[in-house]
Amino acid sequence: MTVPASTRDLLPADLQMGTVMLKVGSMKLMLDYYERALGLVPFAETLGGVVLGRRGVPIVHLSPAAGLQIPSRGEAGLFHTAILFDNRADLAATVASAAQYNPSLYAGSADHLVSEAFYFTDPEGNGVELYFDKPRETWTWNGDQVVMDSLPLPPQAFLNQNLTEASVGGQREAAAGVGHVHLQVGDVAAAHEFYVRTLGFEQTAGWHGQALFVSAGRYHHHMAMNVWNSRGAGPRKDTLGLGEVLIRVPAQDDLGAAADRLKVAGVASRHTGAELRFEDPWKNQIRMALVEG
Repeated sequence: MTVPASTRDLLPADLQMGTVMLKVGSMKLMLDYYERALGLVPFAETLGGVVLGRRGVPIVHLSPAAGLQIPSRGEAGLFHTAILFDNRADLAATVASAAQYNPSLYAGSADHLVSEAFYFTDPEGNGVELYFDKPRETWTWNGDQVVMDSLPLPPQAFLNQNLTEASVGGQREAAAGVGHVHLQVGDVAAAHEFYVRTLGFEQTAGWHGQALFVSAGRYHHHMAMNVWNSRGAGPRKDTLGLGEVLIRVPAQDDLGAAADRLKVAGVASRHTGAELRFEDPWKNQIRMALVEG
């Protein structure tokens, strides 16, 4: 029997996605990519690695993990980190620098109706999406499901129309942040049970039983899970790639409510008051903490 969700059962509408931590084998190679290809700026360096972002907003945390192996294509883990830009000109500047850095790392593009997206793969195989959201008033909803598609988006035409001298010159000062995180999982139904029924996201779209899109506050998606490469995958091994996904919420009550839902579902977690740490069914590490500032 399905119990209707109350407000307490849901994550807050003003939730934000935070830094994605990656375990990396070559700090030199990966720093070079995220700085030169993606125009991110290092602004915090610790024994745990380097945090890069834009205008003081952290996007990626590169954590040294020499000795670990790159995961196989079929394992659970990261599908891509999606970096959101404020406008098409800023997006075009980073698409151009990423394409020029190494054209072989370009993986495609699509008009998703709600957004325009370009896909790359970093030097250690982690997916990266660079995207711009179309105005929310142009999104189409069928009830609680947003209409998305994957229509052609010719990259050269996009650059010709949107790339400007100002956006290229001001690339590293332009705003950007993590818009969503897309995971590879072993089973979509299990992902729905965990991320929707337990954690408190709302489903916003599905894809033929192969993918699930979830959000808070009627965003098109803050997280997604698919089985395109990983159907049947079990818990992850300790490998390079995804180290942690950070979700930021505005209030301690939001952390407490999520901790309660996890406990009822029998999911182990560690709640310090300031943050909540737990794993999904594939041992993807999730950390929930308060919005900074």
